[in-house]
Amino acid sequence: MIELQHVSAGYGAQDVVRDVSFAAPNGQLTALIGPNGSGKTTLLRAMTRTLPCRSGNILLDDRSIASYGRKEFARTAAFMPQSRPVPGITVRALVAHGRFPYLGFSRRMTAQDTAAVEQAMHRTGTLDWANRDVRALSGGERQRVYLAMALAQGGTTILLDEPGAFLDVRAQFELLDLLRSVAAGGKAWCWLCTSCPRPCSMRIALPCWVAAACLAAIPPLPLLPPVRWIGCLASVCAVRRMGCGM
Repeated sequence: MIELQHVSAGYGAQDVVRDVSFAAPNGQLTALIGPNGSGKTTLLRAMTRTLPCRSGNILLDDRSIASYGRKEFARTAAFMPQSRPVPGITVRALVAHGRFPYLGFSRRMTAQDTAAVEQAMHRTGTLDWANRDVRALSGGERQRVYLAMALAQGGTTILLDEPGAFLDVRAQFELLDLLRSVAAGGKAWCWLCTSCPRPCSMRIALPCWVAAACLAAIPPLPLLPPVRWIGCLASVCAVRRMGCGM
């Protein structure tokens, strides 16, 4: 689980987010929803330790993220960015990058590392593409491969920045179903997105002034999952409890 406690973060003299508190529990897909500029990426950068918190604390498995060593943190939390260069390597080689935090100076993979890569590809349905060039895959297929790399990295928490960006509607739905199925394995998932991942499955009544950005935790259930709204987020406002019609 990853938990933010009264976190403020920003750039220069300006706070982008202030006094934000929420938790992404294990076994659930937690979506941080809001338009561009609402502070989602700033929060994600704080959670991945690429941006220091100005105040507050972030806990990963009940420990402050500041207490983790570099390799230990990489073994506990994986990050799947929105966009990245597409390397000219095979799918298996790319997924194997997720095991780098476990390798020694020789960078030689053990049988345990190889098994983790195979299992990650199996769970994401990418095993049949193991020897294909990543550049030859479609956008949706590449997202599955990058997800496999994040799973191969192990740990308890996976942070995703707009994983459905640039995908067509069908590919977005397939990716969401995959995320929900692997979340059921007990990991904590935090997904940043600009719109509700599956609006057709949600009945939400929100005042228009809070519709700018919301936090929702979506339990990994088979169909029409209930949504537990845990707060609202504006650019420089705190997340707080609120009631919603469901």
